Amino acid sequence: MTAAMTTEANTASELRPQDCTSMSEVRTVVDRIDRQLVRLLVERQACMEAAARIKTDRAAVYDKARIEDVIEKVKASAREAGLSVDIAEPVWRLLIERCIAHEFVVWDATRTADS
Repeated sequence: MTAAMTTEANTASELRPQDCTSMSEVRTVVDRIDRQLVRLLVERQACMEAAARIKTDRAAVYDKARIEDVIEKVKASAREAGLSVDIAEPVWRLLIERCIAHEFVVWDATRTADS
């Protein structure tokens, strides 16, 4: 990597949305944030895999009360942080839905493997 590329990469990693002056810069920041989100989602997925391993009853994978608890906590966090609840709630509902689907797959595969 050349010195210019290293400087450009460092500048991109330090750039904040409020400092952007072009769509190219905005896209660079969004791409960086997306990479961070992927790393966090990998960690969340690992939690779902752990839950599938720990839960002894398949029916426990879907827990409506827990879903609503998570949504309420996310909405409160969103309000505190300045994230629109109109963005946060549907994103988390979809995230939870997909995580539960993954947990069912892992739960079933774990139990099938044990048989």
